[in-house]
Amino acid sequence: MNSFAQLKAHGLYVITDGPRSDLLEVAEQALAGGARVLQYRDKTPDSARRLDEALALKRLCSRHGVPLIINADVELAKVVGADGVHLGPEDIDLASARAALGKNVIIGVSCLASLDRAQAAARGGASYVSFGAFFASPTKPHAGYASIDLLKQTVALGIPRVAIGGITPDNGQSIVDAGADFIAAVSAVFGAHDVRAAARRFADLYSTDHGTPA
Repeated sequence: MNSFAQLKAHGLYVITDGPRSDLLEVAEQALAGGARVLQYRDKTPDSARRLDEALALKRLCSRHGVPLIINADVELAKVVGADGVHLGPEDIDLASARAALGKNVIIGVSCLASLDRAQAAARGGASYVSFGAFFASPTKPHAGYASIDLLKQTVALGIPRVAIGGITPDNGQSIVDAGADFIAAVSAVFGAHDVRAAARRFADLYSTDHGTPA
């Protein structure tokens, strides 16, 4: 299965929120609630723990038929056989990541609020692009803001678009209606008292047919 096919579905894209003792349990709940993609994000230097967790998450995601994306760490993604990697502005460049991981691995690129960066990523072979923040974000409080119009302007990119940053089930419908193929959530899911229910509320935003991803 190629990377584009793995992202044909649309819906909730969950991102883990760093070291926590119940990581696998909350990840399981998020997937049970309807998450369609899971990204492992842990910026700590504890490589042994990160490897163990990534391997466990890969097994969990495989059971659910959901792609596992590793944040920034191309080598970790390669070692654990993850489905892909997500690259931010400070990370390895897209071409190098593609050379290391191969043509069938998902590679996502953070584009913040930049149409130019998104167009360059699409031309360079990115599997998806992400934009944000759309609202005030507790995870990245100093992030700049992306316009909802940016989602409408990027339909022609031909790859899925992920919206991130301060999105909740209460304000997310406008993001879905603007054409986001995925809504990414961190604290709105993993900081919830009931992770499964929080994930389900996001997934329900896509329960009405809004069309297939661009």
